[in-house]
Amino acid sequence: MDIPRTIVLFTYFVAIGRATLVGAFGIKEPVSALLTKHVSGIARLKEETQTVVGSIDSVPYNNDVFYLRYCVEDKGIDDLKATLAWRQGEGKSICDAAVAALAKATENGKWNNDPVRNAAPNANKINQYITPSTTLTTTSSQGDLVYCIRAGLIDDKALMASLGSVEELVDFFLYCKEVNALVANDRSLDQDRLVSVITVNDLNGLKLIGGDATFRQALSAASKKANTLYPALAGPTLLLNLPMLLSALVKLFTPLFPPEVNARLKFERGPLKDVTELLDISHGGKDRESFLKDLDALCY
Repeated sequence: MDIPRTIVLFTYFVAIGRATLVGAFGIKEPVSALLTKHVSGIARLKEETQTVVGSIDSVPYNNDVFYLRYCVEDKGIDDLKATLAWRQGEGKSICDAAVAALAKATENGKWNNDPVRNAAPNANKINQYITPSTTLTTTSSQGDLVYCIRAGLIDDKALMASLGSVEELVDFFLYCKEVNALVANDRSLDQDRLVSVITVNDLNGLKLIGGDATFRQALSAASKKANTLYPALAGPTLLLNLPMLLSALVKLFTPLFPPEVNARLKFERGPLKDVTELLDISHGGKDRESFLKDLDALCY
């Protein structure tokens, strides 16, 4: 067993958890009440940034939950302006593609995932390796989004060899996060509760030896960037079915973590372990009921 590599993998997943803030997860107040409470703060954010945003009638700026998340997490004008600089600059093509794809995905009143997958940056290359069997977003019993990824089942070496740079995959993951953010904001209004995104890393099949380090680099970079772009969106990060040696490291080191890190990370063996196909935890899937029961126990 490669002990140094195992420790590197362990610290990598912990780093992702440390980069994920969950301060807004589990807020019980209805969104309607939160919007009333923060009405002046939202108005100030709009007024201070309207010259950057342009039309406040455009997505996502026409949904006050976009601004509410900054208020809930005590982010200020400078934080929002930094996000808008990315949205209007290097991230504009990602954001525009997500808005257009979401409109197509929901145009018939029923979710169609094909427009979302096809509009992703570098989809012609990446979709060969990242499929609904390895990466899937579904919903929890409480209405939060649940983003599941099985990194161990992705041929990361072939994937990275097909790309020109790590940034191409970072853009792909940021696009996925933008789509989830748009959906979460819309559903927050519909459900009158602040919808979060729970991240589930199923490490079943993860290789402790081999693999492509640049793939993990892309995952980590996207997670770190998303933390600044999407305040008050992330729920807990679940690390499921770790290889035995990683599980031993968890038991050894997690008591030493600060409480805020332990609040972000959840380690567990069992959930998804016997699920062969991720699509089986989506709506109507044969494993959905048992998965939601396990998820409730870990998150709620």
